[in-house]
Amino acid sequence: MRIGVAIAQFDPQRGGAEYWTFRHVKQLLADGHEVHVAALGFAEGHGLPITAHRIAAGVSPLARAAAAERILRPLQLDVVHDMGLGWFGRVFQSEDGSRAAQWECNLKLLPPALRPIKRLLMRWLPRYVGQRRLMARQYSDPQRLIIAISQMCADDYRRRHGVADERVRVVYHGVETDRYSPDRAAALRPAARRALQLRDDQLAVLFVGHDFRRKGLATAAGAVERLAASGTDARLLVVGGNHRGQRLPLRAGKAGLLVPLGPQSDPLPYYAAADVFALPSYYDPFGLVVLEAAACGLPVVTTRSTGASELLRDGREGFLLEDPGDAAALAQRLALLTDPQRRAAMGEAARRTAAMFGVDRNYRETLAVYAETIERREAPLRAA
Repeated sequence: MRIGVAIAQFDPQRGGAEYWTFRHVKQLLADGHEVHVAALGFAEGHGLPITAHRIAAGVSPLARAAAAERILRPLQLDVVHDMGLGWFGRVFQSEDGSRAAQWECNLKLLPPALRPIKRLLMRWLPRYVGQRRLMARQYSDPQRLIIAISQMCADDYRRRHGVADERVRVVYHGVETDRYSPDRAAALRPAARRALQLRDDQLAVLFVGHDFRRKGLATAAGAVERLAASGTDARLLVVGGNHRGQRLPLRAGKAGLLVPLGPQSDPLPYYAAADVFALPSYYDPFGLVVLEAAACGLPVVTTRSTGASELLRDGREGFLLEDPGDAAALAQRLALLTDPQRRAAMGEAARRTAAMFGVDRNYRETLAVYAETIERREAPLRAA
């Protein structure tokens, strides 16, 4: 197939969407497909035999989307897979999920008195107006199939954007189960814990995320503080944090309970050092880090507002929280996981579940959407 991909930045170091896209394109190329990538920027020295089409950086998302269409339309490709940049193509996939749902989540994180003001600004500020216009075009084409990376996202697309059921395909992300494995984590664990100055009897709770507020870092920090107050010697390892203006929860930091590690290109040593993974997100379309942690054999505590939670069962691979802001509930679940036998049993279950959602499965299901798109396009021609 001749396949087009549209994305803002074709660089695996820029974030989750970019990492997934880069890996997916590598798989397409390995299978012999011809791949054209339209993007504003490309990873320096990426070395992939793609046909690169650089989009001039427009002043608005609408201008960038229009530029991508001008580049891709004349190529007459078999499939164009848009990763949230524009509106041209028969396959659309947003790693951010529904921006409307994300905006609603951000409103709930504000103090109640500020929410009406923010809602008014969202109605009139040009960047929100432009995004609404972009979304209207992205979701309205009846011929476009929408890949939802979780059932939560699929529900948002139907409810918030009026997308018909017949146009939505849920394709869960896949994890590199060879790279993220209990054996590799066990081999790295002694050195990783020494580097972090963790004693054998200390409970290491790992948090991985860049958007501290939306990912629930304050809840995780509050839970670890409660553990400490009850006599449990625990540390919260925090990997991530490249959003502007972010602040660590200072009370936990001052108490020495929080270990800030900053953004890391390789999270594997930190999965290895940890005993438990916690991600009390307020809104996360999927949360690949949940699946990576599970693949390493870590019990997971997350929320039902995280897409990856749909693959887990409360009390089997870990625990699922109803309220992302409930530090007491998170602390209670973490206290249960101070039991090494319970951690081991849940970690084994987590690994088994993660093993069912490898990258090959994700790739095959995505290709199936491509094939369906081509079939839908060609069916009227054959009928004629």
